[in-house]
Amino acid sequence: MRVTEIKTLHLFAPLDNNLVELLTSLRPDEWDLPTVAKKWKVRDIAAHLLDGNIRLISMMRDGYQPPIDTPISSHQDIVEYLNRINAEWVNAMRRVSPELLTDLLRQTGPEYTRLIAELDPQETAIFPVSWAGEHKSKNWFHIAREYTEKWHHQQQIRDATGKESIMTKEFYYPFLDTCMRALPHTYRDVKFPEGVGLKFTITGEGGGDWFLKQEDNWILVDELDCPEAELILDGEIAWKLFTKSWRKKDVLPFMKITGLPQLAEPALGMISVMA
Repeated sequence: MRVTEIKTLHLFAPLDNNLVELLTSLRPDEWDLPTVAKKWKVRDIAAHLLDGNIRLISMMRDGYQPPIDTPISSHQDIVEYLNRINAEWVNAMRRVSPELLTDLLRQTGPEYTRLIAELDPQETAIFPVSWAGEHKSKNWFHIAREYTEKWHHQQQIRDATGKESIMTKEFYYPFLDTCMRALPHTYRDVKFPEGVGLKFTITGEGGGDWFLKQEDNWILVDELDCPEAELILDGEIAWKLFTKSWRKKDVLPFMKITGLPQLAEPALGMISVMA
């Protein structure tokens, strides 16, 4: 079973530096370009990234927990609450100039990284990674989840503005490896005999191979000799699928299935964000 810790902490500072450099390079009109986040423009994505920094600093440095003004009794309740407060923040930040947004991201990024670096990777995280089906998660997984948030929102800006992508081995593979931890949870209701396996390949420089096997439950394993199905997905668009910007119908021209399609197709429903 794959239980290897995903190390992402060392990537936060260079990723933030890349973000500030990217935002500084944008023309005024590029801040208003639409993104694959549909309702959000480039400026809104930048504001959302700032919100993530400020919320974590407020909580971890200052011990501040904002009041929750709605009952939370299910995963869907959490998603709806997060969607609402995210939208409230983004709407308010439309009053703020691109220059100030960039300055605030430059100022808060290092403090955010300093605080998460203080977490013991093996201790229990304050928030579980629920999109992977976990009710308790270790800090290393929580940190990796935070990395995927920072990575994919920056990539949304790059995608919208036509800037150089961050789909490199250094930055993209850890994003994909973290997202793939949602694969067993995605297959929780998929019925196949014990021993059946899937190979999931993401192409491109930052891609790789992941293997899913049915034992008592679906688990990720390091390798499979003869998987009953293989799904090959174009690395250029895999991140859009896993973050729910694109859905199955959108990626059909960019994928190939060999073996049992009924074993491979559920993987196209994997979502590795709170959505």
